[in-house]
Parts: sequence; structure tokens; C-alpha cells
Amino acid sequence: MTSCRRRSAGPAVLALLIAAAGCSSAGGGATVAVPRPDTTTAKLCRNLDEALPRKVAGLGRDDPEPRSALTAGWGGSVIILRCGVTRPPRMTDPAVAEGADRDAVAGGVNGVDWLMEKQDDGSYRFTTANRRAYVEVSLARQRVQDGSAVLVDLAPAVKKAIPTGIAD
Repeated sequence: MTSCRRRSAGPAVLALLIAAAGCSSAGGGATVAVPRPDTTTAKLCRNLDEALPRKVAGLGRDDPEPRSALTAGWGGSVIILRCGVTRPPRMTDPAVAEGADRDAVAGGVNGVDWLMEKQDDGSYRFTTANRRAYVEVSLARQRVQDGSAVLVDLAPAVKKAIPTGIAD
């Protein structure tokens, strides 16, 4: 069984990291790949879909295509959630766990642990850690400054639907 080793980062530290990333425009459609988790994980993801808020960081829910209980979106392609994704390689990379990789940082927001990864295009990807299913949230670089609000808004649903533990 593998787990994500993490440093404890308070919301203020995580907000500072996100704000330091800057802000610029991003384009793109609202089409995403639907994950293909096992039956148990898919059930957790359906529970999450039912618990997700109508608004995140002030943006209304606008699910991507193809429609699925395993994906959700807010503001078109600005915030995209995919549930049941595979474990990110950086969660098991010892260099990341020791902080050698500056493009990946682990921390917690309102009781949910996340791995934050800066993408080549300036966007960010957050993946839950220490939960029975991996939930990935992509945030377009035009809204990077909203990263803390996004994670705060999603935390209650994640805590309600995805139990703590280690995903397979």
C-alpha cells in the first residue's frame, strides 16, 4: 500500500503559492477524458457528483462533454474536476516527497490533502491525497489566483463523499 507523504501547509501558505503563480489568459474547450475507475471507486465518484456545489469560486456549474458523473466543471473549462483518476506519478516520487520538485507541493485545505502541480501551460492541477479515490481538479491559468477558493469550496463535498484512506 502506498501513501502520499506530505508537508503540512496551511491555507495561507497554499494561497501564497497559488498567488505567486501569476495570472494570464487560457483558451480551450470544455471536453475532457472521462476516467475509467473500478466499480467501488466509480460509486464514490457518483456520490461526489451528487455532493458537488452549484458554484465554485463564484462560477456556475457547467459540466464538460461527454457528460458523466465522473466529471464536473465550473465556468466552462476554467475549473474541471475528474474523479477516479489514477495516482499521479509525483505522489510516489521520493524527490517530490522531499521537496526537490518545486513544481509540485503537497498541502491541506479544510481537511482535504492535495498535491498541487504546476503544468507547462501555467495552469494548475490539484489531486486529492489520502482519500479512497483520487479526485483531480484542473484550474486554468486565468483563474490561478482563485485556487484557494476552489479548494475551499470543494472540500465539504470531497470530505462527505470520498472517505479517508489510500486509493489503490
